Amino acid sequence: MTVTDRTPEGLAPRSAFTVKAQAAIIESDLQLVDLRTADDHQPEKKRRRRFPRGVERLLGVVVLLAVWQIAAWAGWISPKVLAGPVDVASTFRDLVADGTLGSAVWASLQRVAIGMAIGIPIGVLLALFAGLSRIGEDLTDSTMHMLRFVPIIALQPLIIIWLGIGESAKISLIVLGTIFPIYVNTANAIRTIDPKNLELARTLGLSRSETIRRIVLPAALPAFLVGLRMATGIAWLLLVFAEQINAKSGIGYLMIKAQTFFQTDVIVVCLLVYAVLGVLSDFGVRSLEGRLLRWQPGR
Repeated sequence: MTVTDRTPEGLAPRSAFTVKAQAAIIESDLQLVDLRTADDHQPEKKRRRRFPRGVERLLGVVVLLAVWQIAAWAGWISPKVLAGPVDVASTFRDLVADGTLGSAVWASLQRVAIGMAIGIPIGVLLALFAGLSRIGEDLTDSTMHMLRFVPIIALQPLIIIWLGIGESAKISLIVLGTIFPIYVNTANAIRTIDPKNLELARTLGLSRSETIRRIVLPAALPAFLVGLRMATGIAWLLLVFAEQINAKSGIGYLMIKAQTFFQTDVIVVCLLVYAVLGVLSDFGVRSLEGRLLRWQPGR
């Protein structure tokens, strides 16, 4: 028994076996479609039963705080070793109420702001000097890379000898910590600018200052912002050490004072404040990055 199919060339014979094989293939395809449809609906049911993702992210924190507090209530952790979350929250409220924490945060913010305001322009100028000329690269790059491997904390004794134990020494640590990530990221971005863009600037008759403003700086901006995020984190880390140099104000001063009297609740509050300020600073830089780099694909 044969069956005929109409093709462009005419009628071609087709066997019954071929018809059965094609029917089996169609049936299997329909079964696969049904399975895929069932699989597509299955995750939806699971998603409906799951908690919102934001709640799930907080579950680990809640469990940690609960275990911590239970250990404090049960006496497994001495208050002199680590205060419980309830005590920490109470101390935080008291420090905010009497203005102690607010004045300390303001003093620390001023040190970080001044240090970064000095360090960022220095890092950018050095990056431009090293990235736009071979002489600048020869004079600057190797020296900067050598110095950035020296632990900044190890320079603290020299800084104290040179600048004393006042605000200048504290701010200088933050300045040094800010310069290097800005320099490394920005200088590398300037060196990797497409030469065609610089050739276009020369063809258009742009001056050197106009080339820097219109070509170099926009091309180096993404890398500069990456360096700025790194510099912000380093600045807050160095502030902890800077405020241990005979400080009379700031979050670090509160920590040193609390250490003397074994006030672990105050120490934990200060650590949490450092963490929150660091996260807020990073969020601010990321927001700035989103505004300035809207032209990039995928943003």
